[in-house]
Amino acid sequence: MRFGRALLVLGLILGAIPAAAQNANSAGAPNILKVFLDCGDNCDFDFLRQEMTYLDYVRDRKDADVHVLVTTQSTGTGGREYSIQYLGQGYFADHDHNSLYVSNSSDTGDERRRGFARVFALGLTYYLMQTDTESELRLQFNKPKVAPTTALAKQDKWNLWIFRIGGSADLRGEASDKSRQFKGSLSANRTTERWKLSVVGDGQYNRNIFTLSDASTLASASHNYNVRAVAVKSLDADHWAMVGRLSTGGSTQNNFRRNSRVATGIEYSIFPYADSTRRVFLFQYAVGVDRYNYIERTIYDKIQETRPNNSLQGFLAFRQPWGFTSLSVEYISYLHDLTKHRLETEGRLDLRIFRGLSLSTNGKLSLVHDQLYLRAGTASDEEILLRRQRLATSYRYEFSVGLSYQFGSIFNNVVNPRWDR
Repeated sequence: MRFGRALLVLGLILGAIPAAAQNANSAGAPNILKVFLDCGDNCDFDFLRQEMTYLDYVRDRKDADVHVLVTTQSTGTGGREYSIQYLGQGYFADHDHNSLYVSNSSDTGDERRRGFARVFALGLTYYLMQTDTESELRLQFNKPKVAPTTALAKQDKWNLWIFRIGGSADLRGEASDKSRQFKGSLSANRTTERWKLSVVGDGQYNRNIFTLSDASTLASASHNYNVRAVAVKSLDADHWAMVGRLSTGGSTQNNFRRNSRVATGIEYSIFPYADSTRRVFLFQYAVGVDRYNYIERTIYDKIQETRPNNSLQGFLAFRQPWGFTSLSVEYISYLHDLTKHRLETEGRLDLRIFRGLSLSTNGKLSLVHDQLYLRAGTASDEEILLRRQRLATSYRYEFSVGLSYQFGSIFNNVVNPRWDR
């Protein structure tokens, strides 16, 4: 018992040391700026540490003079927008501001990280001017070799359309197991302030061959494909939008020889769309018609059918200095029979509980009562084990939870890539 108490006291003392140091720093400007970069997987942290050696990078936001929170979203031309929030702490508690960096779709990874580093560094200028490194700061302007004219800047032979096409093949095997997987995709997108247009297609073919204990072979093949077209129209600058959707596809697992859909809907955002990188709270309602052509006759004795349906969805998400959280709820029902419906809810939480301790959870629950596509008859053991056929169920769920705790030095400046891969 005494030993346990001694450990508790020692832990409290050690935990108080960094806090005491931080309080001491808050009395005056720091000698070297301490930065907590909160960017997830969207930034090349090793590159920044190697390029900007005049900063002290810390592992916990509470140890920082400036908490830099970075959120990203895709642009209409296929690039990436980085929204950078500088949150002053301690001596800089009343000094917050924002910066924005937008990469081009044609940028390489190196061009993107260098562009972000430039904007990231410029945003720290005010804070660096208050430190001992102030005398070493310089402003350099690289004059463009050719100044584009207004006419050239407005010219775009593609009219803002972005096209992508891709494919892959995955071949694996050993003495008793061989697998082949082929994938393909294509897309066309055009985004303006008032319109978002996209056409996306993808497909996949899988074939597996297993050699069993009696030397016989078991082959399994499956495929799926889908083509989707979406048109979104902004009704105002901040809150309202309309959408139209067309899609067609097929899936051996879902018993679809072809599944086609046409739908339209409306969306209302509680928060202005301009806040979407930090907070989202919106509702969507859509009504549509599905046309099903089945591979095999269903449990309802249908080989094809047309069914109207509607859906209502709510989505809430926040990305703040303490972490990220999101929650979505969606209700979908067939209009010809309201007992055929599905309710889905999904939530995620990434939370910094206190210094060094983080909680991560993700969960999804679906109440399923709309499996019109189920094949008649009983699935064989092979079909069940190889997941070649959807099975009847009234629910599906997924859940994960994790905790992590870090302790030790508050600094995180050194990069050593030796034997790292």
